[in-house]
Amino acid sequence: MTLAAPRALAPAFLRRTQKTRARRAQGTVPMWIGIGLLATIVVLVVVVPLLPLYDPFGQSLADAMLPPFASGAHPLGTDSLGRDVLSRLALAGLVSVGIAAVVVALNFVIGVTVGLIAGYRGGWLDTALGSIADIQLAMPVVILLIALSAVFGPSTQLMVITLGLTYWVGYARVARAMAMGLRDRDFVVSPLTQGGSHGRTVFTHVLPQVLPQMAVIASFDIAVIVGIESSLDYLGLGVQPPVPSWGAMITEGQKYVQINPMLVILPGIALFLLVAGMQFLSQRFTTESVAAGRKAGRR
Repeated sequence: MTLAAPRALAPAFLRRTQKTRARRAQGTVPMWIGIGLLATIVVLVVVVPLLPLYDPFGQSLADAMLPPFASGAHPLGTDSLGRDVLSRLALAGLVSVGIAAVVVALNFVIGVTVGLIAGYRGGWLDTALGSIADIQLAMPVVILLIALSAVFGPSTQLMVITLGLTYWVGYARVARAMAMGLRDRDFVVSPLTQGGSHGRTVFTHVLPQVLPQMAVIASFDIAVIVGIESSLDYLGLGVQPPVPSWGAMITEGQKYVQINPMLVILPGIALFLLVAGMQFLSQRFTTESVAAGRKAGRR
């Protein structure tokens, strides 16, 4: 009997091990797909500007509307003003990533700060901040940006400020929920009993527990912000000429889609690679976060 029990348990243990490995493999595939897609964008944004033929603003009407691979000087062709499409795609990608990084950073800081304060303090402050978040969610960002553009004129700075102040609610709600669950834990209460301040306690004990989940949300939000930024550029509410952007390049290429459809297709492909790559990568982070939460719950 003593020897039979381990033998009976061995198949069940092996099945659990195989299932665990299968889940890990399923999570790894999207990660590598995302890395591959993002690697293409990294090459476009980082390597292309180092090439000797890089010139996103140079115009040559004699070389206008060249199709891809028709000229060694312009591998992806030229637009209606004879500007190199490859160079403009690279600069547009750098602009989009830079804008998304700034917007996500603003949302991250505002959302985490508001969420920690609301969740840790609770009471009327939690109610007040929750009401502000509800008002924020009810505000249509595109209509707000159109109204502000009519007053101040469309610009990159206005778009960044507007997006940076309107997409923080997701961070705030998750940070609030986590802070509410952590504020009564022993490792949070103990410093207070020894004379520690609330601010220092939140910064040193609560914030480190919240940051990993916030990083998962930020990785997902980068793709969302890039898509929104390109949509606003398409409407003429974001990056202004002569600085290129993928959305603006699609708008401009629509005029010549029957002559040279690649003017629309190429920026669309670049946008897809970046957004899809970030989505695949964030899916991997989300899976790991859920698995870690389940393990913590069992404990």
